[in-house]
Amino acid sequence: MTDRVPMIAGNWKMNLDIDESVKLINATKQGMQSVVDVDVLVAPPFTALSAVRHAIGDSKILLAAQNMFHETKGAFTGEVSGTMLREAGCTHVILGHSERRSLFRETSEMVDLKVKAAVGTGLIPIMCIGETLEEREAGKTFDVLKQQLEGSLKNFVKDQALAPGTVLAYEPVWAIGTGRTASPGQAQEVHDFIRKWIGKSFDSKTADQTRILYGGSVKPENIADLMSEPDIDGALVGGASLKADSFVKLIRFEEE
Repeated sequence: MTDRVPMIAGNWKMNLDIDESVKLINATKQGMQSVVDVDVLVAPPFTALSAVRHAIGDSKILLAAQNMFHETKGAFTGEVSGTMLREAGCTHVILGHSERRSLFRETSEMVDLKVKAAVGTGLIPIMCIGETLEEREAGKTFDVLKQQLEGSLKNFVKDQALAPGTVLAYEPVWAIGTGRTASPGQAQEVHDFIRKWIGKSFDSKTADQTRILYGGSVKPENIADLMSEPDIDGALVGGASLKADSFVKLIRFEEE
């Protein structure tokens, strides 16, 4: 048996205004009462972070940002630093999401700098990797993921130490927002690969302790099957986290 606590994380992306965000938090708090042994996290847009943190109050919901820059301050118009996120109440930050990699041309080297900066400012990184449909069909899934892991965590591999609490998320690009979901077997195969990579790059204890989330069209109808796999420790959820009823069902996956 593993001691890894499941995590259900909602990535709201560029959705919800401040009022909608606060209402969602309040409804989520109400719906997750009595839930134990599941970490719940939300990642609102930057503009709603402070309001959401206030709405969270003394509940156990964790707050994350969706991105950050690797410098702490300076002439970087439009960017947000880790120290600013900490001041807004964040404990976590999502880095390397496929939309950042594809739409905004972020490389694994850039992600590595951000992961290092996040840890340096006291944030816990949720670092994402994933292959495209073309890469999967070409049989390159594991090669692509290995390159992303090695490049995005280069600083930690060099030091032979992964920052405590670091979360990894496998999000096959072909399953994000498409309605297509990797089967539990497909997801488990990749999660097993990632955990073995952690063991080889760091050590077996780190591999056993590191949570690996699955993301890609996760919804109440498939969460239980995904979570039944031994190396899937939770979900990084997009669309289904934008409405309290579906998000709460995901949080309460053990009851479904």
